[in-house]
Amino acid sequence: MPIAADLLAIMPFPDIDPIAFSIGPLAIHWYGLAYVAGILLGWAYARRLAANESLWPGNVSPISRTQLDDFIVWAALGVVLGGRLGYIFFYDLPAVLRSPIRALEIWNGGMSFHGGLTGTTIAMILFARRNAIPIWSLFDIVATVVPFGLFFGRIANFINGELWGRLTDVPWAVVFPTGGPFARHPSQLYEAGLEGIVLLLALAALVYGMRALKSPGFITGVFVCGYALSRIFVEFFREPDAQLGYLLGTNWLTMGMVLSSPMILLGLWAMLRARRQAALQL
Repeated sequence: MPIAADLLAIMPFPDIDPIAFSIGPLAIHWYGLAYVAGILLGWAYARRLAANESLWPGNVSPISRTQLDDFIVWAALGVVLGGRLGYIFFYDLPAVLRSPIRALEIWNGGMSFHGGLTGTTIAMILFARRNAIPIWSLFDIVATVVPFGLFFGRIANFINGELWGRLTDVPWAVVFPTGGPFARHPSQLYEAGLEGIVLLLALAALVYGMRALKSPGFITGVFVCGYALSRIFVEFFREPDAQLGYLLGTNWLTMGMVLSSPMILLGLWAMLRARRQAALQL
């Protein structure tokens, strides 16, 4: 990488303390606030969707606001437990096997989106069965609001100076305090834009412009496929996890790509299934 990489880093890394504020001995981190903001905004948006019966099959909402209020606890547990376990199994298992206490050290690696998705999916299935809610409609409403959490989570990654990108000489490169004296892609911001803003707007256009919630499972498929494509694209700019590096002896294949690739097929299947079901009901 040319020396010009450093000189062209005209986007200085913001000197933001990872701790937002403290209350006595309790330190409140931006990362924790990002989770709270994502869950609360997603919950508020989901309540609006549930209240608008014209968006749903038969003009009847499949879930009440009270049920959504109950589900937020299930969703939070699914995200946190699934996200942490996913990181351990996908990215850090050898280290945890050597030192099991590392599983509780969330500052060593943090969370995995794919694990959080798995945990939330299990929570949705259990909650839907317990409350007699159509499972695909619950998938859809959650898929519509997940980009809020993705956006704030990636912004928190940027503030923490973690999960930075590969070396580059683009004019908007950033020298991260934890990434050595090298200019890097601010890949966290790429992900915040694609997985958060772009995906949120695309799903909203489908929900309100095309009434896609009337075909249960279609929005879920679009989200899963859209996230996977966004993540795979950004992985070409993101530095792989140090303990894994590139896979199969390549200088481009990463664990994020491997975990995201099957999601494209799963998303396409969900969209096709939704369209077939809608056609059968005509």
